[in-house]
Amino acid sequence: MDLTVVPTSPGLWASWLPFALPQAWPFAWWVAIFIDHFSRRAMGVAVFKKQPTSIQVRTFLGRLYAKKKPKYIICDKGSQFWCEGFKAWCKRKGIRPRFGAVGQYGSIAVLERFVRTLKEECTRRITVSLRRADMRAELICHLDWYNEHRPHEYLDGRTPNEACHDRAAANSAACVEPRPAWPAAARCAAPYVPIRGVSGQMLRLVIDYHVGRKHLPVIRLVAA
Repeated sequence: MDLTVVPTSPGLWASWLPFALPQAWPFAWWVAIFIDHFSRRAMGVAVFKKQPTSIQVRTFLGRLYAKKKPKYIICDKGSQFWCEGFKAWCKRKGIRPRFGAVGQYGSIAVLERFVRTLKEECTRRITVSLRRADMRAELICHLDWYNEHRPHEYLDGRTPNEACHDRAAANSAACVEPRPAWPAAARCAAPYVPIRGVSGQMLRLVIDYHVGRKHLPVIRLVAA
């Protein structure tokens, strides 16, 4: 879990005084993100107008994990987490906190990589709204697309939902072969799977968009 700042349309302008703008609404949103380390599945997101307190973070965590709590929570040593209130909350819930180094890139590398993906593939491709409900809706759209449609090299080509729910990966199904002279017994690129039907099938590339968002493509191959 981690917190990050997402500039709104006016932006933060510059990072130095006296030209810097406050890292708070209406110039930026504070976003809390929670990732399942095993499946890389984005479990939840919260949007705040200013840097949230430890109580706000704990309240959101309590709602997120109301039915099934994690064994560990990995976070940095930000003021929301490196405090007696958060440690006592974890102990009361039976959760073991693990802390990365404060201010050090890579201390919570899995989540930092997701934050980069979120910004490159979502917030920097849209007009970030000044309305919290709209901002949260956009982030949830991205999380749904990320979990269901975005394959991961770390997961051997599976999506986070496939890994989390123990579903068969789409790339493990029999493949189609458009080259008519390709021998059926020849090995394809990894993962190695048999050809479905005969070689020389005509295909059509179909590109849809998750809930109509142009920055969230869903790509399929269908028979022509």
